[in-house]
Amino acid sequence: MSVPKQLVLVCGESAAGKSASLMNIQNQERWLYGNTESGKALPFKNDFKKAIITDPSQIHEMFHYAFENPDVDGLIIDSITFLMEMYESQHVIGSKDTREAWGYYAQYFKTLMQQYVAGTDKHVVMLAHTNSTQDAMMVDRVSVPIKGALKNNGIESYFSTVVSAKRMALEDLKPYHSNLLNITETDEILGFKYVFQTRLTKQTIGERIRGPMSLFTKEQTFIDNDVAKLLEHMIRFYS
Repeated sequence: MSVPKQLVLVCGESAAGKSASLMNIQNQERWLYGNTESGKALPFKNDFKKAIITDPSQIHEMFHYAFENPDVDGLIIDSITFLMEMYESQHVIGSKDTREAWGYYAQYFKTLMQQYVAGTDKHVVMLAHTNSTQDAMMVDRVSVPIKGALKNNGIESYFSTVVSAKRMALEDLKPYHSNLLNITETDEILGFKYVFQTRLTKQTIGERIRGPMSLFTKEQTFIDNDVAKLLEHMIRFYS
């Protein structure tokens, strides 16, 4: 039986452990890593097939390469936030017709998701930065910043699984026990742990975390910030 491809968005604030969560991906030489953040190095030694993205069209080339090569297991975009900022800088700012340019901006993302991502048989992992604002009810609304017409629905709507990378105090993790949450000796010494939040809580109703029903139990609301473990869990669920 073939392994079902998975699509996941890992979002969170800067220094929340997003990039570090890629460390345990197996067979890294079979993964394409598109670095849109000025070539910033990953915080761990790795064997990913890396490309520094300097033009948004190069992401399309990555998908073409993956489609034509059976020795590729998955693609990583780090980050979709900087990729869209790159598109804005190169193709919107200074444009003679900014209305038309913003239309192309939205269409670029839609084409990426609806044609390239939808058309691949590889796993796709995207990382994204988040912004937080308070609404009139004093609720923190946390989302991936995006501009133009895409802002209404948000890019999260294109993903069935969205997890939030966070740094949590161990005291706050006590109610959550599962095979997906491993408190290490280092965590105990530091008093906190980098995690993925997989389900909403009453404290985080303003976030755009999402997932298929029954993918995660209440006890699995917080899990290790480990993309490899997350993908394994999703594959078992969909298999």
